[in-house]
Amino acid sequence: MLTNLLAYINTYGYKAIFLLIAIENLFPPIPCEIILTFGGFMTTITNLTPLGVITVASLGSYLGAVILYWFGYLINLERLEKLLVRFYFKRHDLSRSLNWFEQYGKISVLIGRLIPIVRSLISLPAGITKMNFFSFSFYTLIGTIIWNSILVVLGIILGNNWILISKYVKQYALIIAIITLLIILWKKRRLN
Repeated sequence: MLTNLLAYINTYGYKAIFLLIAIENLFPPIPCEIILTFGGFMTTITNLTPLGVITVASLGSYLGAVILYWFGYLINLERLEKLLVRFYFKRHDLSRSLNWFEQYGKISVLIGRLIPIVRSLISLPAGITKMNFFSFSFYTLIGTIIWNSILVVLGIILGNNWILISKYVKQYALIIAIITLLIILWKKRRLN
């Protein structure tokens, strides 16, 4: 599968990155970390540019997020859980996203876009809770641009060794999430 994804990106460039990242938001088993670090590497050997890769990846990610937002907005929770299980999600992942969303509101969309698995699922609770669409879009785009930029730049820096990133990204994403959560808790405590 990985070889096919990389060949697709190599052949179709920006269009492939846009489509694969949009699909990755709907079906998380497609590895955005690999797609974007490879895209970053490709900017060093083809006519693809870092800004171009980040832009199409962010637009693809936004499209996938918007589809999930409206899906969550329109479907009831019980039906959604049954459907997600069919697509290899765990009920635990959805409930974790809902709990995260209830605790941290709008900022959870931004932070959620930086955490594997949660990145895709965070759009559903935003829709389920009828979060303002413009706020959702704003936080989704900011988080998406940050995450995509990090991965593309890492692909550029690592060059031919871009595949190494897939081993480490999930660990660092968890560290980023924990640090961000600690900052939020610290700020909340200071305000009280």
